[in-house]
Amino acid sequence: MSGEHVMEKILVTGGAGFIGSHLVDALMAQGNEVVVFDNLSSGSVENIIHWWGNPNFKFIKGDLLNPVDLAKLEIESYSLVFHLAANPEVRVGSENPDAHFKQNVVSTYNLLELIRRADNRPTLVFMSTSTVYGEAAKVPTPEDYAPLKPISIYGASKLAGEALVTAYAYTYGFKAVIYRIANVVGPRSRHGVVYDFVQKLKKNRNELEILGDGTQKKSYLYVSDCIRAMLLGIEKSDEQVEIYNIGSEDQIDVKTIANIVVEEMGLKDVKLIFRSGTADGRGWIGDIKNMQLDISKIKKLGWEPKLNSEQAIRETVNTIIKC
Repeated sequence: MSGEHVMEKILVTGGAGFIGSHLVDALMAQGNEVVVFDNLSSGSVENIIHWWGNPNFKFIKGDLLNPVDLAKLEIESYSLVFHLAANPEVRVGSENPDAHFKQNVVSTYNLLELIRRADNRPTLVFMSTSTVYGEAAKVPTPEDYAPLKPISIYGASKLAGEALVTAYAYTYGFKAVIYRIANVVGPRSRHGVVYDFVQKLKKNRNELEILGDGTQKKSYLYVSDCIRAMLLGIEKSDEQVEIYNIGSEDQIDVKTIANIVVEEMGLKDVKLIFRSGTADGRGWIGDIKNMQLDISKIKKLGWEPKLNSEQAIRETVNTIIKC
Protein backbone atom coordinates (compact mmCIF):
# COMPACT_ATOMS: atom_id res chain seq x y z
CA MET A 1 0.00 0.00 0.00
CA SER A 2 1.50 3.30 -1.04
CA GLY A 3 0.70 6.98 -1.42
CA GLU A 4 -0.78 6.43 -4.90
CA HIS A 5 -3.18 3.76 -3.80
CA VAL A 6 -3.85 0.79 -6.05
CA MET A 7 -6.79 -1.43 -5.12
CA GLU A 8 -5.71 -4.63 -3.44
CA LYS A 9 -7.58 -7.75 -2.46
CA ILE A 10 -7.11 -8.09 1.29
CA LEU A 11 -8.10 -10.79 3.76
CA VAL A 12 -8.86 -9.86 7.37
CA THR A 13 -9.23 -12.79 9.78
CA GLY A 14 -11.17 -11.67 12.84
CA GLY A 15 -12.50 -8.76 10.78
CA ALA A 16 -15.86 -8.71 12.59
CA GLY A 17 -14.13 -8.05 15.91
CA PHE A 18 -13.37 -4.77 17.67
CA ILE A 19 -10.05 -3.79 16.07
CA GLY A 20 -10.66 -5.89 12.96
CA SER A 21 -13.87 -4.09 12.01
CA HIS A 22 -12.20 -0.68 12.33
CA LEU A 23 -9.40 -1.96 10.12
CA VAL A 24 -11.98 -3.13 7.58
CA ASP A 25 -13.54 0.36 7.58
CA ALA A 26 -10.15 1.93 6.83
CA LEU A 27 -9.29 -0.57 4.09
CA MET A 28 -12.69 -0.17 2.44
CA ALA A 29 -12.37 3.63 2.60
CA GLN A 30 -9.11 3.30 0.65
CA GLY A 31 -10.98 1.47 -2.12
CA ASN A 32 -9.66 -2.04 -1.52
CA GLU A 33 -11.48 -5.31 -2.05
CA VAL A 34 -11.85 -6.75 1.46
CA VAL A 35 -12.78 -10.25 2.56
CA VAL A 36 -13.58 -10.83 6.25
CA PHE A 37 -13.16 -14.33 7.68
CA ASP A 38 -14.58 -14.67 11.18
CA ASN A 39 -16.23 -17.38 13.29
CA LEU A 40 -18.14 -14.71 15.27
CA SER A 41 -17.09 -16.20 18.63
CA SER A 42 -16.11 -12.73 19.88
CA GLY A 43 -16.82 -10.61 16.81
CA SER A 44 -20.22 -9.41 15.66
CA VAL A 45 -21.90 -9.00 12.27
CA GLU A 46 -23.19 -5.65 13.57
CA ASN A 47 -19.63 -4.30 13.41
CA ILE A 48 -19.42 -4.77 9.64
CA ILE A 49 -23.03 -4.90 8.47
CA HIS A 50 -22.77 -1.40 7.00
CA TRP A 51 -20.60 -2.90 4.23
CA TRP A 52 -23.20 -5.52 3.25
CA GLY A 53 -24.12 -5.11 -0.40
CA ASN A 54 -20.88 -3.31 -1.30
CA PRO A 55 -19.33 -5.11 -4.30
CA ASN A 56 -15.85 -4.71 -2.79
CA PHE A 57 -16.81 -6.47 0.44
CA LYS A 58 -17.32 -10.14 1.25
CA PHE A 59 -17.94 -11.94 4.53
CA ILE A 60 -17.10 -15.60 5.10
CA LYS A 61 -18.24 -17.17 8.35
CA GLY A 62 -15.51 -19.65 9.11
CA ASP A 63 -13.04 -20.97 11.65
CA LEU A 64 -9.30 -21.32 11.09
CA LEU A 65 -9.46 -24.59 13.04
CA ASN A 66 -11.89 -26.11 10.52
CA PRO A 67 -10.31 -27.60 7.35
CA VAL A 68 -13.58 -27.21 5.42
CA ASP A 69 -13.69 -23.49 6.22
CA LEU A 70 -9.99 -23.06 5.39
CA ALA A 71 -10.65 -24.40 1.89
CA LYS A 72 -12.94 -21.40 1.26
CA LEU A 73 -10.11 -18.88 1.61
CA GLU A 74 -8.35 -19.10 -1.79
CA ILE A 75 -5.26 -17.59 -0.17
CA GLU A 76 -3.45 -17.02 -3.49
CA SER A 77 -5.97 -14.36 -4.49
CA TYR A 78 -4.83 -11.95 -1.76
CA SER A 79 -1.88 -9.57 -1.83
CA LEU A 80 -2.18 -8.88 1.90
CA VAL A 81 -3.50 -10.86 4.88
CA PHE A 82 -4.23 -9.31 8.27
CA HIS A 83 -4.40 -12.01 10.93
CA LEU A 84 -6.40 -10.70 13.90
CA ALA A 85 -8.46 -13.82 14.67
CA ALA A 86 -7.66 -14.87 18.25
CA ASN A 87 -9.12 -15.37 21.70
CA PRO A 88 -8.57 -11.88 23.17
CA GLU A 89 -9.43 -12.64 26.81
CA VAL A 90 -6.18 -12.74 28.82
CA ARG A 91 -7.97 -14.07 31.91
CA VAL A 92 -9.30 -17.14 30.08
CA GLY A 93 -5.82 -18.67 29.84
CA SER A 94 -5.33 -19.45 33.52
CA GLU A 95 -8.59 -21.41 33.60
CA ASN A 96 -8.60 -22.83 30.07
CA PRO A 97 -5.15 -22.79 28.41
CA ASP A 98 -6.44 -25.04 25.64
CA ALA A 99 -8.56 -22.15 24.30
CA HIS A 100 -5.53 -19.93 23.77
CA PHE A 101 -3.43 -22.75 22.35
CA LYS A 102 -6.00 -23.70 19.73
CA GLN A 103 -7.41 -20.28 18.86
CA ASN A 104 -4.12 -18.36 18.95
CA VAL A 105 -1.41 -20.89 18.07
CA VAL A 106 -3.00 -23.67 16.03
CA SER A 107 -5.14 -21.22 14.03
CA THR A 108 -2.02 -19.19 13.18
CA TYR A 109 -0.18 -22.35 12.14
CA ASN A 110 -3.10 -23.38 9.91
CA LEU A 111 -3.11 -19.97 8.21
CA LEU A 112 0.66 -20.11 7.70
CA GLU A 113 0.32 -23.55 6.15
CA LEU A 114 -2.15 -22.11 3.63
CA ILE A 115 0.34 -19.37 2.77
CA ARG A 116 3.21 -21.88 2.51
CA ARG A 117 1.31 -23.99 -0.01
CA ALA A 118 0.35 -20.98 -2.14
CA ASP A 119 2.26 -20.16 -5.33
CA ASN A 120 1.60 -16.48 -4.76
CA ARG A 121 2.39 -15.81 -1.08
CA PRO A 122 0.76 -12.67 0.34
CA THR A 123 2.29 -10.32 2.89
CA LEU A 124 1.12 -11.29 6.38
CA VAL A 125 0.34 -8.85 9.17
CA PHE A 126 0.18 -10.52 12.59
CA MET A 127 -1.51 -8.83 15.52
CA SER A 128 0.52 -9.54 18.65
CA THR A 129 0.45 -7.94 22.08
CA SER A 130 2.41 -6.07 24.72
CA THR A 131 1.96 -9.11 26.99
CA VAL A 132 4.76 -10.98 25.14
CA TYR A 133 7.22 -8.87 27.19
CA GLY A 134 5.88 -10.14 30.51
CA GLU A 135 7.10 -8.13 33.50
CA ALA A 136 9.72 -6.14 31.58
CA ALA A 137 12.57 -4.68 33.63
CA LYS A 138 12.73 -1.75 31.18
CA VAL A 139 9.63 0.47 30.88
CA PRO A 140 8.88 1.89 28.30
CA THR A 141 9.82 -1.38 26.63
CA PRO A 142 11.46 -1.40 23.17
CA GLU A 143 11.00 -4.05 20.48
CA ASP A 144 14.51 -5.47 21.02
CA TYR A 145 13.97 -6.05 24.75
CA ALA A 146 15.01 -9.51 25.94
CA PRO A 147 14.46 -12.05 27.27
CA LEU A 148 10.75 -12.24 26.50
CA LYS A 149 9.07 -13.95 29.46
CA PRO A 150 5.27 -13.78 29.15
CA ILE A 151 3.44 -14.39 32.43
CA SER A 152 0.06 -15.29 30.89
CA ILE A 153 -0.97 -18.13 28.58
CA TYR A 154 -2.35 -15.45 26.26
CA GLY A 155 1.05 -13.72 26.05
CA ALA A 156 2.77 -17.06 25.52
CA SER A 157 0.36 -18.02 22.73
CA LYS A 158 0.98 -14.73 20.95
CA LEU A 159 4.76 -15.10 21.32
CA ALA A 160 4.46 -18.59 19.83
CA GLY A 161 2.51 -17.05 16.97
CA GLU A 162 5.25 -14.47 16.42
CA ALA A 163 7.87 -17.22 16.28
CA LEU A 164 5.86 -19.23 13.77
CA VAL A 165 5.20 -16.18 11.57
CA THR A 166 8.89 -15.22 11.63
CA ALA A 167 10.12 -18.72 10.81
CA TYR A 168 7.62 -19.26 8.00
CA ALA A 169 8.35 -15.85 6.46
CA TYR A 170 12.10 -16.50 6.32
CA THR A 171 11.78 -20.15 5.31
CA TYR A 172 9.14 -19.75 2.60
CA GLY A 173 10.01 -16.28 1.34
CA PHE A 174 7.18 -13.91 2.13
CA LYS A 175 7.03 -10.63 4.02
CA ALA A 176 5.56 -10.29 7.53
CA VAL A 177 4.82 -7.37 9.83
CA ILE A 178 4.21 -8.03 13.54
CA TYR A 179 2.46 -5.47 15.74
CA ARG A 180 2.77 -5.60 19.51
CA ILE A 181 -0.10 -3.45 20.72
CA ALA A 182 -0.94 -1.84 24.04
CA ASN A 183 -4.50 -1.90 25.42
CA VAL A 184 -6.71 -0.65 22.60
CA VAL A 185 -10.02 1.04 23.44
CA GLY A 186 -12.81 2.71 21.49
CA PRO A 187 -16.17 2.10 19.79
CA ARG A 188 -17.29 -1.56 19.42
CA SER A 189 -15.06 -2.72 22.29
CA ARG A 190 -16.78 -5.53 24.18
CA HIS A 191 -14.12 -6.52 26.69
CA GLY A 192 -11.44 -4.92 28.85
CA VAL A 193 -11.43 -2.75 31.95
CA VAL A 194 -13.27 0.29 30.53
CA TYR A 195 -16.11 -1.77 29.07
CA ASP A 196 -16.36 -3.87 32.24
CA PHE A 197 -16.54 -0.81 34.51
CA VAL A 198 -19.31 0.81 32.47
CA GLN A 199 -21.36 -2.40 32.44
CA LYS A 200 -20.93 -2.90 36.19
CA LEU A 201 -22.00 0.68 36.94
CA LYS A 202 -25.03 0.37 34.67
CA LYS A 203 -26.15 -2.53 36.87
CA ASN A 204 -25.21 -0.95 40.22
CA ARG A 205 -24.65 2.81 40.35
CA ASN A 206 -23.60 2.79 44.00
CA GLU A 207 -20.51 0.58 43.96
CA LEU A 208 -17.86 -0.66 41.57
CA GLU A 209 -15.88 -3.86 41.93
CA ILE A 210 -12.26 -3.49 40.76
CA LEU A 211 -10.08 -6.53 40.08
CA GLY A 212 -6.72 -5.96 41.76
CA ASP A 213 -5.60 -3.21 44.13
CA GLY A 214 -6.07 -0.47 41.51
CA THR A 215 -2.37 0.36 41.16
CA GLN A 216 -1.89 -1.58 37.91
CA LYS A 217 -0.47 0.96 35.43
CA LYS A 218 -0.78 0.51 31.67
CA SER A 219 -1.01 2.54 28.49
CA TYR A 220 -4.23 2.78 26.50
CA LEU A 221 -4.52 3.54 22.81
CA TYR A 222 -7.57 4.75 20.90
CA VAL A 223 -8.54 2.38 18.10
CA SER A 224 -8.34 4.94 15.27
CA ASP A 225 -4.74 5.73 16.32
CA CYS A 226 -3.97 2.01 16.27
CA ILE A 227 -5.35 1.57 12.74
CA ARG A 228 -3.33 4.52 11.41
CA ALA A 229 -0.17 2.98 12.85
CA MET A 230 -0.94 -0.42 11.35
CA LEU A 231 -1.46 0.95 7.85
CA LEU A 232 1.65 3.12 8.00
CA GLY A 233 3.84 0.29 9.28
CA ILE A 234 2.97 -1.89 6.28
CA GLU A 235 3.63 0.91 3.85
CA LYS A 236 7.01 1.86 5.34
CA SER A 237 8.54 -1.43 6.48
CA ASP A 238 11.50 -2.68 4.44
CA GLU A 239 12.66 -5.78 6.33
CA GLN A 240 11.35 -9.22 5.47
CA VAL A 241 10.05 -9.49 9.05
CA GLU A 242 9.39 -6.24 10.88
CA ILE A 243 8.19 -5.80 14.48
CA TYR A 244 6.60 -2.59 15.76
CA ASN A 245 5.23 -1.58 19.15
CA ILE A 246 2.00 0.43 18.95
CA GLY A 247 0.82 2.28 22.06
CA SER A 248 0.45 5.62 23.76
CA GLU A 249 3.23 7.62 25.40
CA ASP A 250 1.85 7.57 28.92
CA GLN A 251 0.26 5.31 31.53
CA ILE A 252 -2.81 5.39 33.69
CA ASP A 253 -3.67 3.25 36.71
CA VAL A 254 -6.86 1.25 37.17
CA LYS A 255 -8.15 3.34 40.09
CA THR A 256 -7.88 6.49 37.96
CA ILE A 257 -9.74 4.73 35.15
CA ALA A 258 -12.50 3.86 37.62
CA ASN A 259 -12.77 7.49 38.71
CA ILE A 260 -12.90 8.66 35.07
CA VAL A 261 -15.71 6.22 34.29
CA VAL A 262 -17.66 7.34 37.37
CA GLU A 263 -17.16 11.00 36.41
CA GLU A 264 -18.10 10.56 32.74
CA MET A 265 -21.25 8.64 33.74
CA GLY A 266 -22.25 11.55 35.97
CA LEU A 267 -22.25 9.46 39.16
CA LYS A 268 -21.34 10.49 42.69
CA ASP A 269 -20.42 8.72 45.93
CA VAL A 270 -19.63 5.43 44.20
CA LYS A 271 -17.91 3.01 46.55
CA LEU A 272 -14.84 1.39 45.01
CA ILE A 273 -14.36 -2.23 46.11
CA PHE A 274 -10.94 -3.74 45.37
CA ARG A 275 -10.59 -7.50 44.97
CA SER A 276 -7.02 -8.68 44.45
CA GLY A 277 -6.66 -11.90 42.52
CA THR A 278 -3.10 -12.39 43.77
CA ALA A 279 -1.05 -11.60 46.87
CA ASP A 280 0.69 -8.66 45.16
CA GLY A 281 -2.49 -6.88 44.06
CA ARG A 282 -2.93 -8.06 40.49
CA GLY A 283 -6.44 -8.48 39.11
CA TRP A 284 -5.78 -12.10 38.15
CA ILE A 285 -2.92 -14.49 37.56
CA GLY A 286 -1.10 -13.22 34.46
CA ASP A 287 -2.19 -9.59 34.92
CA ILE A 288 0.81 -7.30 34.27
CA LYS A 289 1.14 -4.51 36.84
CA ASN A 290 3.28 -2.07 34.86
CA MET A 291 3.17 -1.78 31.06
CA GLN A 292 4.18 0.90 28.62
CA LEU A 293 5.69 0.35 25.19
CA ASP A 294 8.55 2.29 23.66
CA ILE A 295 7.00 3.51 20.39
CA SER A 296 9.98 5.47 19.06
CA LYS A 297 10.50 3.01 16.17
CA ILE A 298 7.07 3.54 14.60
CA LYS A 299 7.13 7.26 15.44
CA LYS A 300 10.18 7.57 13.17
CA LEU A 301 7.91 6.55 10.29
CA GLY A 302 5.76 9.62 10.92
CA TRP A 303 3.05 8.30 13.25
CA GLU A 304 2.08 9.39 16.73
CA PRO A 305 -1.10 8.88 18.75
CA LYS A 306 -3.58 11.76 18.68
CA LEU A 307 -5.05 10.84 22.07
CA ASN A 308 -3.22 10.00 25.30
CA SER A 309 -4.41 7.26 27.66
CA GLU A 310 -6.84 9.45 29.62
CA GLN A 311 -8.34 11.02 26.51
CA ALA A 312 -8.74 7.60 24.88
CA ILE A 313 -10.53 6.27 27.96
CA ARG A 314 -12.87 9.27 28.28
CA GLU A 315 -13.77 9.04 24.60
CA THR A 316 -14.41 5.30 24.96
CA VAL A 317 -16.61 5.68 28.06
CA ASN A 318 -18.82 8.19 26.26
CA THR A 319 -19.12 5.89 23.26
CA ILE A 320 -20.09 2.88 25.40
CA ILE A 321 -22.62 4.91 27.45
CA LYS A 322 -24.50 5.79 24.24
CA CYS A 323 -24.80 2.14 23.18
